[in-house]
Amino acid sequence: MSLPVPELPEVETVRLGLNQVTLNQVIEGGDVLLERTVAYPDSAIAFLAELQGRAISQWHRRGKYLLAELQEGSASTHADAETKPEFTRLGPSAAGYLGVHLRMTGQLLWVPQSDPLQKHARVRFFLGQGQELRFVDQRTFGQMWYVPPGIAPEVVMTGLSRLGPEPLSPEFSVPYFAEKLRDRQRPIKNALLDQALVAGIGNIYADEALFLSGLRPTTLCAKLKPKQIAQLHGAIRQVLHAAIAARGTTFSDFRDVAGINGNYGGIAWVYDREGQPCRTCGGEIQRLKIAGRSAHFCLICQR
Repeated sequence: MSLPVPELPEVETVRLGLNQVTLNQVIEGGDVLLERTVAYPDSAIAFLAELQGRAISQWHRRGKYLLAELQEGSASTHADAETKPEFTRLGPSAAGYLGVHLRMTGQLLWVPQSDPLQKHARVRFFLGQGQELRFVDQRTFGQMWYVPPGIAPEVVMTGLSRLGPEPLSPEFSVPYFAEKLRDRQRPIKNALLDQALVAGIGNIYADEALFLSGLRPTTLCAKLKPKQIAQLHGAIRQVLHAAIAARGTTFSDFRDVAGINGNYGGIAWVYDREGQPCRTCGGEIQRLKIAGRSAHFCLICQR
């Protein structure tokens, strides 16, 4: 099985944790231990120089990306910092942004500076009072960006411009979803993984939403009836809310900023449960490959 990648609930869990511990904190310095982790600017020295002296005003999430909105000097904590679920588009900031993508194995950990350095530590930010924000990434696919003042994030973090609407936002409506699926001759599982259609969903929650809606992952988009599309739309939101409440799914590397596991894996309906009994009918959970990606489902409950 391919290694799971943090999806919307995992990244949202990290965002919420960061907003609890890093707001109003000034970046006093740092250290880049693996230069290729920094995607922009080209120089790790310039990256740290631009961030030093700026404070973290608020963390945002777009799809699987994290962005720390920055301010000069000490910042005022936003009243809605812990509760705002997502954003559609961020405009230019007076002090820029720090952008992060965890990719496959990235972790952002809030730790004392005195903690032993992990083997796979890639970037460190020193935020005062002996604390630091440490980026640990075993596979080294994670990336960071500094977005300069006066520039929209998607200009530097070009992947943002290719994302579809957030699945928990008003923009992701049933009519929008139906229009995007209409006449598509591809399996619905593949469609749900298309970040241009809807941002933030991956293997885990695509499997879970398809189970809750009673649809097999191999069903072609063009074959879906309006009622089925509406059911799937509701199931996507249902499973994402449940997963965020459970603080995501812990697989090989995902942890929140305090290093704590997510709990959704223990209540998953089908994901990573091949050969186990269905929680609804008792039938055996199946697994197959669709275009190189795993799909878990119940032959009885999903038709």
